[in-house]
Parts: sequence; C-alpha cells; structure tokens
Amino acid sequence: MTTSPLANLTATRELLDEFGLATKHRFGQNFLIDNHVIERICELAELTGAERVLEVGPGIGTLTLALVQEAAGVVSIEMDSALEPVLFAHAADHANFTYIMGDALRVPVERIEEAAGGAPTHLISNLPYNVAATIILDFFERMPALERAVVMVQKEVADRIAAQPGSKDYGAYTVKLALRARVTGRFEVPPRCFMPAPHVDSAVVRLDRYAPGEAPYAAAAAGGSDIDPAEVARVVDAAFAQRRKTIRNSMSANGFAKQALDAAFEETGIAPTARAETLSVEDFVRLAVALAGAEEGAR
Repeated sequence: MTTSPLANLTATRELLDEFGLATKHRFGQNFLIDNHVIERICELAELTGAERVLEVGPGIGTLTLALVQEAAGVVSIEMDSALEPVLFAHAADHANFTYIMGDALRVPVERIEEAAGGAPTHLISNLPYNVAATIILDFFERMPALERAVVMVQKEVADRIAAQPGSKDYGAYTVKLALRARVTGRFEVPPRCFMPAPHVDSAVVRLDRYAPGEAPYAAAAAGGSDIDPAEVARVVDAAFAQRRKTIRNSMSANGFAKQALDAAFEETGIAPTARAETLSVEDFVRLAVALAGAEEGAR
C-alpha cells in the first residue's frame, strides 16, 4: 500500500509549524490527514509507473509524496506562494517531482508539458473546491493526452459529474464532461479526514477518457458522421440556457434557426417539446450531427 508521511494530524501540524504556515480559507485549503484515503486514491488511479501525473492544489504535498512513489513523474500547480518553500523541499528530495506556482486555469498547457517532460496523462488531485468543476472540464478539453482523472471534489460536484438524465443534478456541465470522459469509480470522504474539517462532504471520482470510437460518438460514427465535441457543447449550452423552456424555444433563443431545429428534431426523433434535462448525452450528439447537416443545407 502506498503511504504518505504527511497523512496524519501530527505530521501535518509539525510541518506547518516548521514552515510557519496556517491554512487559508480563500484558497480552499483543507489538508488530508487520513492515509487510508491516500491508499484508496492510489488504488483507484491504478498507476503503473509510466504515467506523467498532473496535480492541482498540492498544498503541503500530502498526496504528492504518495504519487511520486507510483508515477514516472509528478508536476504540481500551486497558487499559494507561501507554500513554495515546502514544495521546493519536496522537489529537492524527489527527482521525479517538480512544481509550478500559479493559477491552474491560467498556466499555459505548453508550460505544464515542459515541466512534466511531456503531455500529462493523469490528473490526480485533492482539488480546491471553489474551482474543482471548472478545472476538470477545462483540462479534459485542453489536454487531449489526459487519459484519466482521479479527483477529490465536494460531494455536490461529484453528484453533478455522475448525474443521470432527468435528475436534479443533471445539467450542461454533466453533459459537456460526459462528452469527454465517463465515471468509472467513486468513494466518499468524510470531513474528519481533513485539517481543518470542511463544512461539506467530499468524494473522490475517477473519470476515464473515451477511447476513439467509443460512446457517446459511436452511433454518429457508425452512421458515417463526425462531429467536434465543441460543436456538441454549443448545442448543450443553448439547450440548457433557459432550462424551464422546451429545447426548441431555448435553442431558438440562443443562436439556432427554427427551421434548422425543426429539421434536426424530425431527423433524430427528438421531441421539440422536451426539456434539456431529459436528453441523454447520445441524444445531444445526434442532435448536433443533425443540426450541422441542417445548417449546412441552409447555406
């Protein structure tokens, strides 16, 4: 079992004291102090030793010190400049670890790849909860080599990630993430596993990127059609823009011509009176393919 020397209350407090540090609420800092959670994260990640791991929000390096034992390399992005001396010390002790100071959503992909010695293949993080959902989707969209994410998030975010059509948590975010990857694992983490204990429940979720030809694009590909995920995302955003309206009314008010919509609904068999939260991810792909054809025909 992979362990972290910092995954307990005593070691965490001693390191914070050594470097004169305190947790900062504005950075969403809740340090993991339960090694059993570290073990389960590593088990879920299934690292083989060949991976280039990207970590966001390493904090004092609790998870980092476990990941460097399992991966070929780990690059972490940390926003709190006060933590740099701690990360510098870890980098001095581990040749396969490096870090970048900055906002993970603003660091250029090229800089991350340079630090990692290539495109990252895995995102494994105890993510800052205030930006967790954005980071997951953004990285899957911007980093095509990213094969897997194993991320700690607020339970409500995990529920949105794994939501099914028709449920209250199912929305545009769920669909856009599901265009890139599928949920393949999850476990809950109670507040007592952190210092300080957060006021919310947490969960670790594993997401695996679809292989070429896999759902949700398989049906479109089988029909001889190809569609850019960004184009499907445009359809999704328009459909959910006015959630209480029918998809026809919401989409026509958000950039799509009614004539093209009617043709696409007829071709796909999707009811124009349906609401966005009732459509599956595959439905949105089919609708996007049909709309692309209808819009092309109208030119």
